[in-house]
Amino acid sequence: MTQPPQPSDQPPQPSDRSPQQPGFGPPQPPAQPSQQPPAPGGPDLTKAPEPGYGYPQTPQSPPAAPPTPPPSGAPQPGYGYPGQQPPAGYGYPGQQPGPYGQPQQPGPYGQPQQPGPYGQPQQPGPYGQPQQPGPYGQPGYGYPQATVPMPQQPQPGGGGRKPNAQLAIIVAAVVAIALIIGGGVWYASSGKDDDKNTSADSGGTGGKDSKNGGEGGTTAGGAEKAPADPGSKVLFQVPAPEVPKGSTTIATSGSWVTDTVYAKSGIAEIVGYDRDKGTEQWTIDLPGPVCEASGHVTEDNRTAIVYKPAMPTKTDPQRCTQVGVIDLAAGKELWSKTAKTGTMPISFNNVTLSGGTVAAGSTSGGAAWEIGSGKQLWAPKTSDTCYDAGYGGGEKLVAVRKCGSYGQRQLHIQTIDPKSGTVISEYKMDEGIDYAGIVSTDPLVVAADVGDSAGDGSGISDFFSIDNKTGELRTRISAPGEEYGARCETITKIEKCSGLAVGNDRLYIATEEHESTGKYSRTNEVVAFDLGTGKKTGQRADAGDGYEIVPLRMDGGDILAYKRPPYDKGGQIVSIDGSSFEQTTLMENPATESVRDVETRMLPDSAEILFTQGRLYMSGVYASDFSTSEKRYLVIAFGTG
Repeated sequence: MTQPPQPSDQPPQPSDRSPQQPGFGPPQPPAQPSQQPPAPGGPDLTKAPEPGYGYPQTPQSPPAAPPTPPPSGAPQPGYGYPGQQPPAGYGYPGQQPGPYGQPQQPGPYGQPQQPGPYGQPQQPGPYGQPQQPGPYGQPGYGYPQATVPMPQQPQPGGGGRKPNAQLAIIVAAVVAIALIIGGGVWYASSGKDDDKNTSADSGGTGGKDSKNGGEGGTTAGGAEKAPADPGSKVLFQVPAPEVPKGSTTIATSGSWVTDTVYAKSGIAEIVGYDRDKGTEQWTIDLPGPVCEASGHVTEDNRTAIVYKPAMPTKTDPQRCTQVGVIDLAAGKELWSKTAKTGTMPISFNNVTLSGGTVAAGSTSGGAAWEIGSGKQLWAPKTSDTCYDAGYGGGEKLVAVRKCGSYGQRQLHIQTIDPKSGTVISEYKMDEGIDYAGIVSTDPLVVAADVGDSAGDGSGISDFFSIDNKTGELRTRISAPGEEYGARCETITKIEKCSGLAVGNDRLYIATEEHESTGKYSRTNEVVAFDLGTGKKTGQRADAGDGYEIVPLRMDGGDILAYKRPPYDKGGQIVSIDGSSFEQTTLMENPATESVRDVETRMLPDSAEILFTQGRLYMSGVYASDFSTSEKRYLVIAFGTG
């Protein structure tokens, strides 16, 4: 299938901050020294509890016979990557294959994009999830349209990791036939800790960010403590919402945890649930679906979203033009704004928070508003030759600014004042690097696929550690895709990087899975790099036989990680000591089949995963009308104690 042009291939639109001229928008930088799977299905957990566990479930179908000599249900090497089909009878007796193969992202004008490398859908989210389309009038966020395909320049960022050629052909065929629902996981990358507010995008920092522990390996203890019994129970589950007639896929992006509620986007709404019972506390009705949601939360529980002004239809897919601030404590929208380039409202690709400012970026440029008042701070400038593609938030506000035409583009990584937009420091990346993702803003770490060399669709071949104050490069870390399992949605998302965390002036990153010592099983590790030298520290945390470990966020000087389980166990949350790398189990989920079936459909690379104060929330970011006989869930929550 051919593709329409990507937003990134369009000539850059005017914006607000040109390094060549002063004027409206952020000033010049000072002189410098010499970037779902289907909503969870499975048995209804509210029925037929199984003795000994206490978790609702329904009877399962008989186990499927294994097609090969390995024990029934034993996982095969390579399982668990988007786009990879397991053998019949794999892992979970009586379970239908999960969401192998992610949905295609609609390109401009509603065209589904051509599968990327290895048959995966192009331009994925973290670990192969679907991504929101950019502006220029394309319909958005997963609404397939029957329009005439247009040619497109090839670009980096296929989905998923590296399945074999046979699987690639199968997945490519499946993607060509239908869009398979996928979601998004947004993890910890800020390296901050907060034991109250947790959000999907910032990995639990919630805007109340404390410092990254000490530098040089001296770390402060985390707020998350091991309970007397780490065994968890299901707190509640939220059924997948019903998709309106005429729609195939609706975005449900965004989830946050405050002192009182777990908040989650539904279809054209945000609902606040009791953190332990799941009862609805409030609902914010919106005119259209949420396209993007900031993971950062202010001290007074405010956050930002981007949404459509109306529900999409076949004739009018709508664009993501509305930027709104919501109060998670009161359960209401405080204000919504738009920004224009010329007379056309901008369709935004990303949104973030920093220092009392909401900033949103796009291929038409960036804009910013005061969180409290909604007063606009800057907008694209019509005479500019560069544009702000997006922003990273949290402790600092960092812009990824694009200058030049396609093929000769140069990215300027700018630390800016969140109130005025004044450039504090700037690092200019080499020409030919078209996309970059913000991993952390303090310390500043940027990920990029240099020369499209990652080869696995992760969007990462190298990490750049940059000094916020001077804009000078501290070090460059090579992270070949065949060795490391992190990924970034560098094309339009900018701040959506996963499989890693930053703290203690170190980068913690998951390795790719590989064969383990156990028979027919896989495993991986978390390793650390020094952000000053770029060298490995020698620290390593093993997932264990059959598990896959994925960093979620920093907790003070410790690293919180999720362990995706083998076929016969429940998932785990562990705390990794930032100095000794000793692991402490904070939670272990039930191994009962009905519970495990729901949890394992919330793949680390295609779900929102939040952990705080002994509670784990796993949710999807898409809902679909695909028919199924199984109960599907938007959210499943676990708790200890």
